[in-house]
Amino acid sequence: MPVTTGRRADAQRNVAAILDAAGARLVRDPDASVSDIATAAGVGRVTLYGHFASRTELVDAVFVRAMARAHEALDAVDLGGDARQALARLVGSSWQVVDESRMLLVAAQRALPPERIRDLHENPMRRVRSLLDRGRADGVFRSDLPADWLVAVFYTVVHGAADELGAGRLAADAAPGAITATLLAALTPPGDPVPAPV
Repeated sequence: MPVTTGRRADAQRNVAAILDAAGARLVRDPDASVSDIATAAGVGRVTLYGHFASRTELVDAVFVRAMARAHEALDAVDLGGDARQALARLVGSSWQVVDESRMLLVAAQRALPPERIRDLHENPMRRVRSLLDRGRADGVFRSDLPADWLVAVFYTVVHGAADELGAGRLAADAAPGAITATLLAALTPPGDPVPAPV
């Protein structure tokens, strides 16, 4: 019994070390190899493959963990009050998460099918949908376009900003304001003045 428990604890430590190393390596280099990750984790390739059958499976596990952590961080965002101000707060927090893990997203996009990446964004997008629905009910966000389309616009603008940052065409500290201004322009009902980003 103690031997089994010890092996299980060792396996859990190995998995945690592999995921930590993979996350750190993929953030620096989205094409990091399994050998690089195993070395960084202090385990052999055989041990790594004993827990993750392929690099794709490992990238998926790292991305799942990153999305779970992002969800926890975004849970702390105050989405009460005026929906437009709440949008600005959500963009600020979302951008921080995206900025910290944008190269991990690149790794995921190279390894995983687009529908898998979209599925893993379901919880954050549910939060966006809820905020948009409230803003539409309050009359501050447009209701003439499908809500799902507006959620897709949010997702596309935030990730587009990450691409622009990676290309050197957008500064990290300017991104939240640019994203918020773009989204407010897209979400404001036709004919209403577009509010300045808060």
